Amino acid sequence: MDSFAVVPAAYVYLLRPGPYPGAREVLLGLRSGTGYMDGHWAAAVAGHVEQGETVYEAAAREAAEETGIEEVELVPWCAMQRTGGTGDPVDERVDYFFTATSWTGVPRVMEPDKCADLRWFLLDTLPAPVVPHEKRVLDSIRAGSTPPFVVDGF
Repeated sequence: MDSFAVVPAAYVYLLRPGPYPGAREVLLGLRSGTGYMDGHWAAAVAGHVEQGETVYEAAAREAAEETGIEEVELVPWCAMQRTGGTGDPVDERVDYFFTATSWTGVPRVMEPDKCADLRWFLLDTLPAPVVPHEKRVLDSIRAGSTPPFVVDGF
């Protein structure tokens, strides 16, 4: 039997207080020019974990590369094993989701070839469309709880 490989990725949902008591906002980016879910809203910070780096290092690196922020205080949210069901090994993923409410700098679009827009949205009124597996995680953040491991697409 051939060994099995998955593609790991780190996602960071930047959160801030909303305009009324108890409300929270999340920073989302509009995907563009990536070849995957272009035209969908998604985490402003996300990317593959590179060989030799921890998921924490990947999340911090992606935050700097994609939004220009530093010193992100990462809070683990959940891990998701997912597939698109194609049977192609590149379609097998393990995603590590973090939230953050503290960082240094002002988030801005750093990769305009991959992100057409960056906006804050109330967790209660997310834009459409949102990348489907991310919508599932965002709904759990809004609800305030999630299992530590989530499976999607199987």
